[in-house]
Amino acid sequence: MPLRILIAVDGSIHSVRAAEHVLQLARAHCEIEVAVLNVQFPIESGHVRQFVARDALEDYYRDAGLAALKEPTAILDAAGQAYSTHIAVGHVAETIARYASELRYDLIVLGTHGRTGLRQVVMGSVTIDVIKRASVPVTVVKNP
Repeated sequence: MPLRILIAVDGSIHSVRAAEHVLQLARAHCEIEVAVLNVQFPIESGHVRQFVARDALEDYYRDAGLAALKEPTAILDAAGQAYSTHIAVGHVAETIARYASELRYDLIVLGTHGRTGLRQVVMGSVTIDVIKRASVPVTVVKNP
């Protein structure tokens, strides 16, 4: 039975590193099933909805999600690794954790900026929030 891996990506170089890490598992002859997920932060302001059509907003989420998926999936394509892609809208960490739980993934892999100290506290950390919320193991790939 393959290890079901959910790679959570945000379009940064850290997402590429997460995909590269998963490929290391494949190269080590681990049987894996891969999904790549991008979560778009919702635009919830009532004022935005008054001036932007729902279809336009959905197009925005799709286009931004596809842009975030582009580089990590190119890495997987180049290695010949099969995968599925998903774009969701919601609170990022909560959505990643829920997705992994509901779709029964065995592992979440995500890249991180590796910030520490006051900078992390001020900016918040999706990574820490995913770790707190996830019901499955989380592998964090730091920027070298």
